[in-house]
Amino acid sequence: MAQLLTGKQVVAAMADDMNARVERLAQQGIVPTLAIVRVGERPDDLSYERTAEKRAASLGIAVKKHVLDSLAPEEALRSALQSVNYDAKVHGCLLFRPLPSYMNEKELCDSLVAAKDVDGISLKSLASVFTDGHDGFPPCTAEACVRMLDHYGVPIVGKHVVVIGRSLVIGKPVAMMLLRRNASVTICHSRTENLEAITKSADIVICATGRPRAFGARYFSPGQTVLDVGINFDAHGNLCGDVDFDEVEPIVAAITPVPGGIGSVTTSTTMEHTVRAAEQTLA
Repeated sequence: MAQLLTGKQVVAAMADDMNARVERLAQQGIVPTLAIVRVGERPDDLSYERTAEKRAASLGIAVKKHVLDSLAPEEALRSALQSVNYDAKVHGCLLFRPLPSYMNEKELCDSLVAAKDVDGISLKSLASVFTDGHDGFPPCTAEACVRMLDHYGVPIVGKHVVVIGRSLVIGKPVAMMLLRRNASVTICHSRTENLEAITKSADIVICATGRPRAFGARYFSPGQTVLDVGINFDAHGNLCGDVDFDEVEPIVAAITPVPGGIGSVTTSTTMEHTVRAAEQTLA
């Protein structure tokens, strides 16, 4: 039976650290504040917003919401983001995506100043991930994967990590972050040949494709650590990951469940970035 790498323990450890830091900021008269910017009423956005608000409240982080109608003009969102940029009392911003198709998402993301880009959506923040820079923050889900490995003491240095997925949200940035930690990283995707052989050769496998239960027992081998980043719904409406947990769990050494794994750590990483952004205003 594999070790379950649950998010609960990681979230608790992060909360202990952040509580002390938020208290120190309070002594300086600063309340870490996260702006949540949302266009429309997508159910998944609303669900995550409620989770984020609850997590923030538990940590003493304030939330300021900017909610726009689903048919709001692009200029209205641009104005909301500029308001965040110039509000000295707001330290971080979480912009829900994807944006409506008529909006220029890349340009709007880039309009957010890096110092408040706590989810790594701007070109400047992403460039720092790839160049070992210090502007902005890395995407929260990518960092959550690294935090999960660190918390459970999974060795990274010198290990072979296979990342399945090449998005700028998870796949590419987590590969760069692990490369910086001296892992040997292979990035795979839907057109990778001999994918099963490659994943079986890894010490750590990170699945981030958004395909429900796409990776079963034939992709894995004993002794591996598996991080399942997928948040999907199967044909029956059940929440599941990219990995077929029931098939894979008996084989590998350690695995993250879905739900209860990377997702909760991602939310806490957003909060930690907000606290760090607040601390940086004192520098």
